[in-house]
Amino acid sequence: MTPVRAGKWWRELQRRKVPRAGLLYVGTVWALAQGIAQLAPEFGAPAASVRWFVLAAAVAFPFWMALAWRYDLTPPGLRRDDGIEADEAAGAPPRRGRSGDLVLVAVLSLAVVLLLANQLRLASREAASTPTADMPSVAVLPFQNLSDHADNEYFVAGMQDLILTRLTGVKGLRVVSRTSVQGYASRPANIRQVAGELGVSRIIEGSVQRHGRDVLINVQLIDVRSDSHLWAESYRRTLDDIFGVEGEVAGKVAEALEVKLSPDESDALAHPATRDRVALDLYLRAEFAAQQGHRDYDTAHLQEAVRLYREAVAHDPGFVLALARLSYAESELAWFGGGGVDSEQLATRAHLDAERAAQLQPALPEAQLALGYAAYWGRADHAAADQAFGMALQLRPGYGDALAARAFVARRQGRFAEAMRFLDQARANDPRNSVIAFELGATAMTAGAYDEARAGLEHALELDPDNLNARYFLSGAILFGGGDAAAALGPLIGESAYMKLQRSTVLGYLRRYDAAIAEVDAVPDVPENFQPGLNPPKSLQLAELHRLAGRPARARPLYERALVELQGQQAGQSDVHLAFVWSCAASAELNLDRTAQALDSINRSQALLVASPDRLTSAVPALINAFTYAQAGRTQAAVSLVAEVLAMPGSGNVYAPVMLWVDPVWDPIRHEPAFIALQAGYADHRPVAAR
Repeated sequence: MTPVRAGKWWRELQRRKVPRAGLLYVGTVWALAQGIAQLAPEFGAPAASVRWFVLAAAVAFPFWMALAWRYDLTPPGLRRDDGIEADEAAGAPPRRGRSGDLVLVAVLSLAVVLLLANQLRLASREAASTPTADMPSVAVLPFQNLSDHADNEYFVAGMQDLILTRLTGVKGLRVVSRTSVQGYASRPANIRQVAGELGVSRIIEGSVQRHGRDVLINVQLIDVRSDSHLWAESYRRTLDDIFGVEGEVAGKVAEALEVKLSPDESDALAHPATRDRVALDLYLRAEFAAQQGHRDYDTAHLQEAVRLYREAVAHDPGFVLALARLSYAESELAWFGGGGVDSEQLATRAHLDAERAAQLQPALPEAQLALGYAAYWGRADHAAADQAFGMALQLRPGYGDALAARAFVARRQGRFAEAMRFLDQARANDPRNSVIAFELGATAMTAGAYDEARAGLEHALELDPDNLNARYFLSGAILFGGGDAAAALGPLIGESAYMKLQRSTVLGYLRRYDAAIAEVDAVPDVPENFQPGLNPPKSLQLAELHRLAGRPARARPLYERALVELQGQQAGQSDVHLAFVWSCAASAELNLDRTAQALDSINRSQALLVASPDRLTSAVPALINAFTYAQAGRTQAAVSLVAEVLAMPGSGNVYAPVMLWVDPVWDPIRHEPAFIALQAGYADHRPVAAR
């Protein structure tokens, strides 16, 4: 189109007021979207309401523009416009838009006002979810176990946790989480130093003595600044009337700190979560197992927790806190592959249990947290998850678990700075929490900031040297940051299956295959160690190492066994976990000379990945498919797929460009032009030793 002709078209568009109509439409949609965003939560509408409204408006936009071209809204009504020539022939006055301009300005002004109001609402909600620095602050140190049996440890820890949970329900208090305090002694020698490290001005110390059915609980509140006892009391109870002690303690602490309780808070403290002795004991045992499972992603402990929570709820169906915690554990276990249990059934149960808990007690923060994780882990519905986590924060400002949960949603959506901000807020209540410190390091690693990740993960290990996740990720940060596989072995100390399998992986990068095989051989072949949908079977890992070591005859029967095992894992998996199974099956099939079947399995895997909303988790099976393509000599397919993984936002904890030089899986195509070109694109990421 020539400039003259283009100018004529633009003048005609202006005469027909089409640009103004477009701005009016966009402004109106924008204003309505802001209004829906503010009103939807109040009426229980789904979080996706705004998204669907905007999509519908986008579909209708071309029709609106066509109407604007053909018709003009005048005081008498709609008038058809057949062009300037027709207007001139009919003696019609030129189209003017003074009133329309005023409408446009009004609509855009309203949209801006609503946008600002929405931002202020979100800011005020976030401020309300973060405790202020001038709040009374308290930490509940681990209670001393004075019982005559060491196996009462779960009971002692549970009583401390119940009291702490009750205190966190008091909005006028800032309470440090159990995770931050569990590394301290029950009665530390230097209580001021402990308080300084935890950032609190008051400390609660306690002891529990259980003898048969009799229980003695001693609790005291200490003002660290004056080194004085603000309150102390002893509770002599039996297991049949112990219920409600935690509420009494929380109420007395609030009274001593001059925190005024609302009627709802007073009512909540007066009503124990259960009055069933057996249900309470089962719940405390479940909490003890869940804490161990959560820290190290240990599916064996999570399975034990799920079993105990279910028994607790069976004894007392009205024990809503146990029901909510059951849902959370089911969701977490499903997310980590189920440990041999059908993960789809677990996710379904988790959703139903969370909904029931929220129906029975909608104001319980743990119920909202369970709803959020059932959506996040179970259905990858990040919008619904974030809404539930936000509700949990409204109910309990400063709730560390909910802040961390919002960080996980932001991280999975590629909003890493926002995720770090939420985790920093969670750390304010948990300054000594190794899990939060780990998540900060893991988030930096996900974003590819390996130096920052190393610092965060090393801090997590300072807080808790037994944090296996921190050791695992620190090894990865060292490896991905500079390609030094020998140095990456450093953090991987210990004889747990978790450490052995990661040592095997790093030894493979060093091409020390016999040592890697010995590590895998030493790991018991049980689902907790080789989680279906998350980890390749033991047989497949051994087969790959024997193949790389140049022993195909040793590898073949292992591949045959692996393929049978993988075929048995195809039922009861979510899409991403099933894609992982198909990826592993493709590797086994290729090495059993079933190339066509292997390529078909890759296609099945990729089809599931493309359809999955969870792009981040999809990176792992996609990477395995790239490895298989490379071994099959399909260079272009391998290069395209690994390039896609490396370019994926948030894949920094899955793979890194430096691995193009380090990983032996690329040896079959290392000298191919397409692979060399891929390396050239990441020349700045070569291993430090090779620069």
